[in-house]
Amino acid sequence: MNQYIIAIDQSTSATKALLFDNHCQQLAQASVAHQQYYPKTGWVEHDAEEIYQNTVKAICQLTSQQSLTDGVWSIAITNQRETVVIWDKATGIPVCHALVWQDTRGTQLCDLWRRQGLDPLVQEHSGLKIDPNFCASKIRWILDNVEGCRERAEKGELLAGTIDCWLVWKLTHGQVFATDYTNASRTMLFNIHRLEWDQSLAEAFDIPMSLLPDVYPCYALYGETTVEGLFPAPIQIAGVLGDSHGALAGQMCFSEGTGKVTYGTGSSVMINIGTKPQTPPPGLVTSIGFSYSGTTYYAFEGNIYSTGATLKWLADQIHLIDHPAEAEALATSVEDNGGVYLIPAFSGLGAPWWQSGIKGAIFGMTFNTSRAHLVRAALESIAYQIKDLVDAMLAGTDTRLCEINADGGPTRNAFLMQLQADLLGTDIICTKVEDASALGAAVINGFARGLWTNAEEVSRLKVITRRISPDPDHDPSAAYAGWREAVSQLIRQ
Repeated sequence: MNQYIIAIDQSTSATKALLFDNHCQQLAQASVAHQQYYPKTGWVEHDAEEIYQNTVKAICQLTSQQSLTDGVWSIAITNQRETVVIWDKATGIPVCHALVWQDTRGTQLCDLWRRQGLDPLVQEHSGLKIDPNFCASKIRWILDNVEGCRERAEKGELLAGTIDCWLVWKLTHGQVFATDYTNASRTMLFNIHRLEWDQSLAEAFDIPMSLLPDVYPCYALYGETTVEGLFPAPIQIAGVLGDSHGALAGQMCFSEGTGKVTYGTGSSVMINIGTKPQTPPPGLVTSIGFSYSGTTYYAFEGNIYSTGATLKWLADQIHLIDHPAEAEALATSVEDNGGVYLIPAFSGLGAPWWQSGIKGAIFGMTFNTSRAHLVRAALESIAYQIKDLVDAMLAGTDTRLCEINADGGPTRNAFLMQLQADLLGTDIICTKVEDASALGAAVINGFARGLWTNAEEVSRLKVITRRISPDPDHDPSAAYAGWREAVSQLIRQ
């Protein structure tokens, strides 16, 4: 019987629904964008109810040309991480907009927790650094600043979760309140050694544990849904994990030392470090990579806040281009960046710098600086930030990257991919499916439902479409040194 997996890829800018078969072949796709809210500098919000309604719309669009009684259907979920929703347990109404992973309003709380000396506890138990990117400060901010939330939370009237948790709860009509290991590992509240919520962290951050969902391995069965009556009988929800973790699985990085770069709104570099957590190199964090077939794998990870979002900013905010796809032609119309460096710290600098209070800046402009130089500088900033992360990841550890797998829309940009290969000095491997996070959710769904039983079996389904090798005639070291000097100047200010 045919197997059809609907992978919900709920990202920062839109909700996609992608249809896969049991050979990991993508059959169809639908996407519905949602509104971004920026009420104050550093604040980024989404409407969680809009996201759920868009999820249903995307699934309806995806299946409009399909027979829903033909074969076995199921749903997998991969999602933007660290975005927090708090909602009423009885009514399902959020108490406020979701606070997005880019939101920095928890900066003062994080500063306080650092002054209180909580960094070692957080690092040891959660594998993370204290930073407003993670969920704990967002949850605490809502409890402290949305009227009545603290009291209602302590009475057990509210629930808190990441977007995967919200979607599972909504799809199951409140029957299942659960998240997975990977999303939990990005909250600053989860003990990655014991694989459970950490009471000592919750107490240190003054967050009631009654708010928090059950936690399952990502290959678990998460309940059933009809998607608001779309399906004539309930179908399984199986395979839930954060988007970066989904990409790690989707790139078939099942072996220690294999890594991936996701080029999305932001970017994540992640490397599989095996079945035991390790202390990360400076500037990085240790997360749970994924779990399948009874085993949990860990990963070193570093996150960049603005990569694809930088190109969107060029188009939507300052109108240097009409669409991000135009960036490559403009960038290659000039010989070099003209000494211009754009540091896209719109929400602070992420790994390996972790400077949340820094704002974006442009260095090196002269009267000769053109629109093309600025666009090229924006594109180059993506590759430079990835280089920063990979260098930090390899420093002071025996772990070695065996390969770099790349996914996301910007991988279509030949200039960017070639520069990335030249900077890293290694091949960049692009696979047939650009939406590797969604494919990874489908892969984990397959493990959950017994479609495949081992990594070798599913890895044979990987299709490499492009391999970009370093150009021996191009040495970008001088340009990269200029980037490092610009970042140093910004940090010193």
